Parts: sequence; C-alpha cells; structure tokens
Amino acid sequence: MSINNKQSVKCPKCGQMSDMTVWTSITVSDSPDLKRDLLHGRVNIFRCPSCSQAALMPSPMLYHDEEKKLMISFSPTADEKEEERLYDEVMKTSAQSGELDKLDGYNLRFITDFNELLEKILIFDSSLNDKAIEVIKLLIIMQDEEKSTRRSCRFGKREGSELEFMITDPVENQLYTTRVPLESYNAVWEQLRASGVKPYSFAWERVNRDYAARLMQGYNNA
Repeated sequence: MSINNKQSVKCPKCGQMSDMTVWTSITVSDSPDLKRDLLHGRVNIFRCPSCSQAALMPSPMLYHDEEKKLMISFSPTADEKEEERLYDEVMKTSAQSGELDKLDGYNLRFITDFNELLEKILIFDSSLNDKAIEVIKLLIIMQDEEKSTRRSCRFGKREGSELEFMITDPVENQLYTTRVPLESYNAVWEQLRASGVKPYSFAWERVNRDYAARLMQGYNNA
C-alpha cells in the first residue's frame, strides 16, 4: 500500500510556510504513476510557492515492487554513525516482526542517498542485479586509480547490448560517460554467482561501493 501524509513545511530560503504531500511508502502495483513521478523528481520534493526554492524532504520511505521482488528501505542521512544506527534498527525491527519470512526470494536494500534510491530502481527495471553493477562501477572508477577516491559512478541506462555509466569528478567539475558491453556484465555476474553470491537477500543489504570492494577481496553473502 502506498502511504502519504500532509506536512507543513518552512521554506529554507524565504521562511514561507506551505503544505505538501509526503510519501512514506510506495507500492508499485498500487501506484504505477507514483513510481513514474518518483523517477522524474516529483515525489517528496518541496517547491516553495513563494520563491520557487526546491529541496528534497528528508523523509524515510519504503519502496516495494512486488513484480520484481524488490524492496528498498530509504533512510536519508549523510552521517555514518547515524546510518549504522538506522540500519541496525531496520534489521532489529524486521527480525522481531518476522516480515522477512514473507519476502522469500526478494532483493532487500537499505540505502541513505536519494540518488541511489533512483539508481537501484533503474537497475532492477533494466533486469540487472545491482551486485554485479556495483562491481563494474568500482572497476570503472579504478581505471584511474589516482582519482578513484574522489570520483563517483552511477548506472545510467541499458541501451541495446550496452550499459551506460556516469562518472562524476567534483575536483574537475566534470561529468563523464562510459559504456560497458552487456556481455561484460553477464561475465561479472556469472563469476559472482559461481563464488557464492546470491541473486536474492537473506536480510536487508547495503549493496554499494564498500560491498563491491569486499566482493573483490573474496568475501560474499553466501
């Protein structure tokens, strides 16, 4: 079920108070139009009617796509300690409620960044698995090891037999794109599967750059 509530929001720029609808849960089968709005930046984005200032509302959200067996718990924060606390809370609550027993075969993701939320949706919509995608992103970044710590990489789209990725470099203030053959993704995913990586989750997972680094060091979620 998709759930929302009304909130009075103070504009961070001009101080004007206004009401907006904040979505805390999106179930794709109930609200396909809402998913489209989310991907186009029209969900939980505050826009001041007075000065037109736009800002993302820092509101947790649960995204559920039953067809793709994908569930994403989004808890916005940029603080590492707070991320750990929120992740532990989600894991504890899920274990106590027994909800994971009903999600057999699901991919369960815990994330704290809004752009990552959108990226995860695009990855699974493209019939890909984010575990292999994260490894490919890390391999792309590591091609220029000197700049790897400052650069970030995002999945863009699947187009025919190629996957497009975007690399951001804040020092150079540049956005680069690169394409990877789909067969390279298939080879990476096959290797990960052979090593014991599962195409589904046993609990909430944080599949990100750190996760990819651990996989490349020989660890997996078997």
